[in-house]
Amino acid sequence: MIRKEFVASCFFSMIAISSGFPAHAGKSLDEIDRESFSASYVLSELPGKALVRVDSIASVLKPHEWSLDGVWLMAEGGTEQSRLGTTWPDAIAATVPGSVHTALAANHIIPDPYIGRNDSIAEQQSYKTWWFCRTFSLDEVPANPVLSFGGVANRCTVWLNGHKLGSHEGMFGGPDFPVKRYLKKENTLVVKLDPIPQMFLGNWPPNANESWKYTVVFNCVYGWHYAQIPALGIWRTVKLIEESPVEIESPFVATRSLAGDMRLVVTLRRVTSPVKGKLQVEVSPRNFEGTSQYFEYEVNSSRKAEQLSLDFKIDNPHLWWPNDRGEQCLYDMAISFVPNRGVSSDAVQTSFGIRTVEMAPLPGGKREDRYDWTFVINGQPMFVKGTGWCTMDALMDFSREKYDRLLSIAKSQHIQMLRAWGGGMPETDDFYDLCDQYGILVIQEWPTAWNSHNTQPFDMLQETVVRNMKRIRNHPSLVMWGAGNESDKPFGPAIDMMGRLSIELDGTRPFHRGEAWGGSDHNYNCWWDDAHLNHNLNMTSSFWGEFGLASLPHIESVERYLAEEKAIWPPRSNGYFAHHTPIFGTMGEMGKLAQYSGYFMPDTTMSDFIIGSQLAQVVGVRHTLERARTMWPATTGALYYKLNDNYPGVSWSSVDYYGAIKPIHYFVQKSFAPLTGVLLFDRTNLSSQEVSLPLYLLDDCNRLNGNEYTVVVTVYNDRLEHVVQREFKGQGDTRTVVPLGSIDLSRSQTKSSMLFFVVDLFSGEKRLARNYYFTNYEVRRGVIMTMPRTQVDFVREGQYVTLTNTGDKPAMGVYVESPGHAHEFVASENYLWLDPGESHRITVNVDFPVVVKGWNID
Repeated sequence: MIRKEFVASCFFSMIAISSGFPAHAGKSLDEIDRESFSASYVLSELPGKALVRVDSIASVLKPHEWSLDGVWLMAEGGTEQSRLGTTWPDAIAATVPGSVHTALAANHIIPDPYIGRNDSIAEQQSYKTWWFCRTFSLDEVPANPVLSFGGVANRCTVWLNGHKLGSHEGMFGGPDFPVKRYLKKENTLVVKLDPIPQMFLGNWPPNANESWKYTVVFNCVYGWHYAQIPALGIWRTVKLIEESPVEIESPFVATRSLAGDMRLVVTLRRVTSPVKGKLQVEVSPRNFEGTSQYFEYEVNSSRKAEQLSLDFKIDNPHLWWPNDRGEQCLYDMAISFVPNRGVSSDAVQTSFGIRTVEMAPLPGGKREDRYDWTFVINGQPMFVKGTGWCTMDALMDFSREKYDRLLSIAKSQHIQMLRAWGGGMPETDDFYDLCDQYGILVIQEWPTAWNSHNTQPFDMLQETVVRNMKRIRNHPSLVMWGAGNESDKPFGPAIDMMGRLSIELDGTRPFHRGEAWGGSDHNYNCWWDDAHLNHNLNMTSSFWGEFGLASLPHIESVERYLAEEKAIWPPRSNGYFAHHTPIFGTMGEMGKLAQYSGYFMPDTTMSDFIIGSQLAQVVGVRHTLERARTMWPATTGALYYKLNDNYPGVSWSSVDYYGAIKPIHYFVQKSFAPLTGVLLFDRTNLSSQEVSLPLYLLDDCNRLNGNEYTVVVTVYNDRLEHVVQREFKGQGDTRTVVPLGSIDLSRSQTKSSMLFFVVDLFSGEKRLARNYYFTNYEVRRGVIMTMPRTQVDFVREGQYVTLTNTGDKPAMGVYVESPGHAHEFVASENYLWLDPGESHRITVNVDFPVVVKGWNID
């Protein structure tokens, strides 16, 4: 989310770059940055030696691991003397991975932090010391044991059997401790979590705890992004690992060509035995039919650690493609090392996809003040359709099931890219596994924002970058590294370190020192500057990194967090309703809601207020996306803000915190459809005006494939009578954007309290796509819901629902929902336009009863 002062300062910083740096004729900002990072080498381009193809390899057992996840004891406060080697009568049960706050809520010590103003109670728990304890038994003590923490928020000290192992700060990986000296068959592990520091300095926003600027955490829970519950807990898995005599570390797989030429870079580290033996590699299809391939390489090194760069070729390669552009074929790789001495072997696994990413310049060529913004995936330039990704939960519920719901919704929305922004975190393995599966590209930013890289500890940031870059770099969904969010001065040692490591630990992906930067834009004039919706209808950018409009969640979600205040309307100025807005009602949010909701609906009921805000969000987002698509290749992508929330309340998301889908999801689904027709509007009110509306055919993936098509545009007035109907005929070609002409209306034709525009795309008798629009609603609040009524019947057969308009007027805004189950419900399509007599079948994902509603259905 953008701060108002960011736009101007970013603009002037770019002027400084252009005038203060030496000229670099013919180079892009990508190339200039890459040279400035002074990397020692490019990991993916190191000279390679050939892996030897073999018919089979010997099976190898993986080293032992012992999970220490599960139920721990948790207690508040106390000294080392009172907590080490003693019983804890004040302890409660706490699940690891998890958070302090989740354990307290589960034990009914604090109320649900997401309800009412309970977040302030939860916040206070972040400012206390907490102790965790876990006992565990081993049948045998391993020879080379390492205690490994996947992530602890945020500063911890660890003891094993009364021996202090050390302390660690930074929540995105670690600490790791060799524990051979202290491990026994019966063990007690104790972890102390220090309180989160309190630094309320009165900057933007004035209520925020700014201590995040001096450590490395996800900062969107420190008081600026709908949540003020600083994360505290052992939030990732804890395990005991038995190291092998020779360890395989951080294998990296890179695509050298789409013909199946691959590169494996792997480090072998001596633990107790020389790095002498046989490296074995098995490559197997994960999600498609095919045969495994096997490779070997003899290693004879006297070094303590040997980095190998090895080439191999995959027969009959199956490529990984983004959503809507092809299959997401994945491979599993099993790597083992068998030492010559006959000691135990090591084995690791990773997965990868055969995929290349390149960046090409915008029309006009390379510029030293602009990145190359055209994504070229597997040799094909593409307009990227995307959205922002928010760290999923303030209390660190990062379950795979929750990820799957959100990312599967993104796939159905035709999302091809998520920006995991610097307000969040290096995302989890489950997130990346599912993005690989669903074909969703990811820009991964490091956890910095608003120039915090200047105050965050350098070593802590570097540890975060190294650990997590090695962890996620094999995922084909990952296509760009970013230094962070909305820093207007993205320079200095920390940024240079990130850029250098993106080359030395990868080299196959671009790195951007900031976002927005180098030609991309963020814009929130609608909302923070109270701009009219017309602003978003007209704004353009080479690449949209963020923009959007906030709205209220689904009414079931609102009533859930309002609890006993759900019956109060109008809401209290200092009540729960205002508290669950972006800056807790302190930045005029209620007035902004009233403005944007008021374009559509009266504020006489909470339901109308919610609907109005959601319709404003639809208009404020979908038109910008569609205009951007028509501007290809001058505009190469649009990421609206955002898919999801970390806390329930008013926000820019298309899916609210509880998982309920807002109308914007279904309208973006239409706007981002690979094949569709779109009309461009420059204003929301056309009443009594002469207008000419450009019409475009969008065919991202050449789905028309040379076939003839007809685009039919029908315009309706407030009596739902035809004003105009025009046909545009053509034949599909290789163009992704085809201007078809315009819809021209006279003053008398636009003189109506509502106008509706329906764009149908046919090939022969088959309708391939439908898009529709609504204007003039500002003439009278609520008018959109007062159109002539019609009747829609439905028949349900299992997961299929067939909707039929049995009236003599079009049915608009027709949607299916399952009362009481909004947080679970998904429809394949919703908010439909149905002509009289028309039937349309959709699928739903629940077995619960459903109902059909609509804007002109009783």
